[in-house]
Amino acid sequence: LLKANPQVWNTYSVLNVLYSLIQKSNINQQLLASQQGDDVVEAAGQFGSRALYKMLGYFSIIGLVRVHCMLGDYTLALQTLENIDLNNNRGLFTRVTACHVTVYYYVGFAYLMLGRYADATQAFVHILTFVARTKHYHQRAAQFDAVNKKAEQMYALLAIAVSLCPTRVDELIHASLREKYGDQQHKMQRGGDEALEVLSELYLFACPKFIMPNPPSYDEPEAVPVEPQEYQLKIFQREAKLQLIVPTLRSFLKLYTTMSLDQLATVLDVEADELRNQLMVYKQRYRQVKWTGNADLLAGEVVPTTDLDFALQQDMIFIAESRVGRRYADWFIRNTNKMQDLINTMESRQKNLVASAGKAEETPVEAKA
Repeated sequence: LLKANPQVWNTYSVLNVLYSLIQKSNINQQLLASQQGDDVVEAAGQFGSRALYKMLGYFSIIGLVRVHCMLGDYTLALQTLENIDLNNNRGLFTRVTACHVTVYYYVGFAYLMLGRYADATQAFVHILTFVARTKHYHQRAAQFDAVNKKAEQMYALLAIAVSLCPTRVDELIHASLREKYGDQQHKMQRGGDEALEVLSELYLFACPKFIMPNPPSYDEPEAVPVEPQEYQLKIFQREAKLQLIVPTLRSFLKLYTTMSLDQLATVLDVEADELRNQLMVYKQRYRQVKWTGNADLLAGEVVPTTDLDFALQQDMIFIAESRVGRRYADWFIRNTNKMQDLINTMESRQKNLVASAGKAEETPVEAKA
């Protein structure tokens, strides 16, 4: 039946519809004209000037990002968003909470699969902070369950990103992350096969449902098709094995300012030559391309993603750690707001008690009269 109807699993028809709506509405031209201050009405054309076509075209871009991620083309997924400004808090995608969360979920996941862990962490922290601060307003919304499910998946992906590339995150998100995945993070930081097993478990829980671009061969029923989820997992594991060196080495290097190569090799129980190779991998891995906030999500600057650096001179390792002062402002602001809410609640209850006591005193007097 499937062989007679190949269009059932045809991804090209889905891509054709999405691209046709984008092209028909001239939505990319409209977004570009809006950013450059040009005439949006002129760029819209005959169909794009209508609200229906404009909305269909705009949200077709979001749908296209999702499809490209499910197909495993993460570069093209990020290129699709080149005309949508993610820094614009009043963007059209922010008006629908589920769409807002979905955009950042797929952007963060694409960065994660491209090995840009700092950018993935930034994307997840941004949207998880938004969800944490607005969840009380969406409890009765129809999208509440879907948003919560995506948030749980993003916490798992954030745990992966922070473990592979240690980065300081917002105190509120850090507390939630430690509560949800504290044990898993500890295992991932120790490295080894156990860390890779935990990474794979979190990845399978949080990754999207991948699809194959082509249907299986029905003429060869004995041929077992490759499951897209397993294929993407292998790609992730291959990258994670190399990246797991970073947190392991960092945890030992931060304890010293100078140490010999043989001494560190003894601690890690590896050969000196192998350790030298691992240090070179660490040196290369801790510098990543980081997004600078412009329209192109793929562009950026190569910056160090950790506060620990070292120099290897013959058989001696010289470690330098640049300590960044903790930010106390957010902590004080958050707890000040909690204190103010507590005071307001107590004052409100006191007023209610005084009012109820006054009514109780008036009631016997009225009865006697």
